[in-house]
Amino acid sequence: MTIVKQNSKIIYAGTGRRKTSIARVQLIPGSGNLIINGLPGESYLQFSPNYLRISCAALQLLGLSREYDVYVKAEGGGLTGQTNAIRLGIAKALCKINPDNRTTLKAEGFLRRDARIKERKKYGLRKARKAPQYSKR
Repeated sequence: MTIVKQNSKIIYAGTGRRKTSIARVQLIPGSGNLIINGLPGESYLQFSPNYLRISCAALQLLGLSREYDVYVKAEGGGLTGQTNAIRLGIAKALCKINPDNRTTLKAEGFLRRDARIKERKKYGLRKARKAPQYSKR
């Protein structure tokens, strides 16, 4: 269980993964700030309302968006993968806060890890599945 007490504040942690992105999320009781890699969440996610909505969807669903500060260390992949990794990490941390949250988050699909990753290139092919052009004669 990754619940750490630091400076009399309880920190709830969760890890999310998507493609090659990894997001380590910490939820600390606060005022609803989103900090990703030391930057405000809006600027890190390039002010995209879609990315902001996806990353904080679990907090919005439970009505806790103004009760916890979210600190994220995200690495690898692109913004879409990192955003989905953040969403999974927040959902896992919310399950540690209250086990009753699990049923609500599971029903909405926030606890499901999307395991699709890029397929590796194979020997003799141009990409993972693209073969050189075949000529009969």
